[in-house]
Amino acid sequence: MAKANITHRDIVEAVRRQEYAPIYLLMGEESYYIDRVSEYIAENVLTKEEQDFNQTTIYCTRETAVGDIVNYARRYPMMAKYQVLIVKEAQNLLKLDELAVYAQNPLETTILVICYKNGTVDRRKKLVPAIEKVGVVFESKKLKDGMLPQFIMDYLRRKQVSIEERACLMMAESVGADLNRLTGELDKLVLALPTGKNRIDEDLVEKNVGISKEFNMWELRAAIINKDVLKANKILFHMEQNPKANPPVMAVAMLFNLFATVMQAFYSPDRSEQGLMAHLELRQSWQLRDYTTAMRHYNAMKTMKIIGKLRETDARLKGINRGNLTDADIMHELFFFILH
Repeated sequence: MAKANITHRDIVEAVRRQEYAPIYLLMGEESYYIDRVSEYIAENVLTKEEQDFNQTTIYCTRETAVGDIVNYARRYPMMAKYQVLIVKEAQNLLKLDELAVYAQNPLETTILVICYKNGTVDRRKKLVPAIEKVGVVFESKKLKDGMLPQFIMDYLRRKQVSIEERACLMMAESVGADLNRLTGELDKLVLALPTGKNRIDEDLVEKNVGISKEFNMWELRAAIINKDVLKANKILFHMEQNPKANPPVMAVAMLFNLFATVMQAFYSPDRSEQGLMAHLELRQSWQLRDYTTAMRHYNAMKTMKIIGKLRETDARLKGINRGNLTDADIMHELFFFILH
């Protein structure tokens, strides 16, 4: 199991085949996959009866001693082949690297799962190399914005549900890359589907997620991409009337991601469809359309200037060099700069 670039699916498939590692280190910025893997191990290694005596979950605080975890790990299972020890919130441990001593000689009858969120364990220290020799090290990375539509479609496909393209993009742009929140909203949509229907559309998203079909980040993004001045300013006016539901910093972050990707596309050594998709790490051709459209409306120099303006706008919205300008003033200035 100790191989480079292991995915959460690799781990799940190995566990399904009952190919267990003595130690799993699950770490990274994206907690969604850490939770899914640890939950799968917790639910599928032991039977319900075996779990009563042989499965322990430790929630770590700064006071948790690594020695206590090692003592649990060195226990033998009762009337079962394995015991499962899941260590949650391991990022709180002050002396996590002390687990390296156990990792150098782990108990074969213990399956130790270490969940380290909101960051990664320093690979230069002893723990990671020690675990890599005997077990599994998995890094759960944040998905790039361009990967979210595919994630949404794949997630729903496993539930035998499809989603319209625009509804998918509405969800990706409005909910964002917090996968736990995103899957929660998708589950809500699945439950809200009328009997006999298995396709999510814009109306369902608008009704159940609170995203307006006409005035949302996706529509703003589309207006900017197509340089639709009238529509962009119409959406801006709506945002000004509902600042809590449409915080300006969210719009700035969305536009920064858009133009940063467009800038990346300009640097692609291969401007063909396949070349751009590979360079931007996109899996569906329709995901590329927005970026190629934006490239027609904004050249590389303008794109670079827009990125600079977005950085400046973000700082001003946070109080740096804003003077007496309101958020609305700052956003109107930004939109004029982008669209003219």
